[in-house]
Amino acid sequence: MQMFNYKALPINVHFGRGRAKEVHSILNEYNFRSVMIITTPEQEADGQKLAEQLGNLCVSVYPKAVMHVPVEVAEQAILEAERLNVDCCLAIGGGSTIGLAKAIALKTALPIVAIPTTYAGSEMTTVYGMTENRLKTTGKDIKVLPKVVIYDPELTLTLPAKISACSGMNAMAHAVEALYAQDKNPIISLMALDSIRALKDALPAIVQDPTDMAAREKATYGAWLAGICLGSVGMAIHHKICHTLGGTYNLPHAEAHAITLAYSVHYNRNADVAAMTQLAQALGGTSHEQVGQLIYELNQKLNISMALKDIGLPEEGPQTVAKIVCDSPYYNPRAYDYDELEQLMQRAYLGLPPN
Repeated sequence: MQMFNYKALPINVHFGRGRAKEVHSILNEYNFRSVMIITTPEQEADGQKLAEQLGNLCVSVYPKAVMHVPVEVAEQAILEAERLNVDCCLAIGGGSTIGLAKAIALKTALPIVAIPTTYAGSEMTTVYGMTENRLKTTGKDIKVLPKVVIYDPELTLTLPAKISACSGMNAMAHAVEALYAQDKNPIISLMALDSIRALKDALPAIVQDPTDMAAREKATYGAWLAGICLGSVGMAIHHKICHTLGGTYNLPHAEAHAITLAYSVHYNRNADVAAMTQLAQALGGTSHEQVGQLIYELNQKLNISMALKDIGLPEEGPQTVAKIVCDSPYYNPRAYDYDELEQLMQRAYLGLPPN
């Protein structure tokens, strides 16, 4: 076995059905007394309901989180947290709310309690991202790692089937890229494969019946593992493409991940044959050559939008994305080839199979 490094992240995880009802006692356990709840505008009612549950522990509901954490949004939220003199940011929702809490923590070192209601996974990571002048930049800092994460599958029951499917494929992308990460290790690879299997089984069941509680629980488990993968090892070409799609064109984060994943793994199918063979097997196939098609077919089964043009990418997008990705690349197990990447992005733009 090759040499490797493994670092466990210090997060306290509370997992299980009904755990959200314990938020007051969990906050007390960590001695939080002045909490700012962060939501998106669409989830403000959920934030107000949680505020009632918390009583005098909550000093404010801040419903201004938006996709990709624009710098100006982050700056206003930081000022509000400082004005209120809070001792904790409680983010309830998906990547937008948790991302805004991280932006606050990066500047103020305030602890975060995260209650995910999607399968995004960023709650398990030291990764943060912000967008300025149509460019999304990311970084890592231990200050943004949530102190507490509360996973309650019951909170995902109101997540529509299509959003659940896209969010789950977003989570799967974290696990997939962990398999061929520059700093991959056998512990994270075990988690990644179990995550992929869990999501592959759970997401079609949720699309068939959004109230299937067992499937919701399995998807939440898969997303938790995917988040650990994202937080523990580096990502590669797929995440660079999606950060470009989000930062440059403001495409919806989860849908961009879901659509693009088939093309990213097809690009890398021969770069790490052992990892890609494991991925194919986790997806129900046999050969590393199948990975892109297997994910493409899973997206079809999930009724996900198949074309980037359908979620807002303009006609010139494939060329622009390929150029930005190649000009400022992340690590990848295979070298970046502009022509091939541009052709794959054209296929993703049209929703054609990756092969």
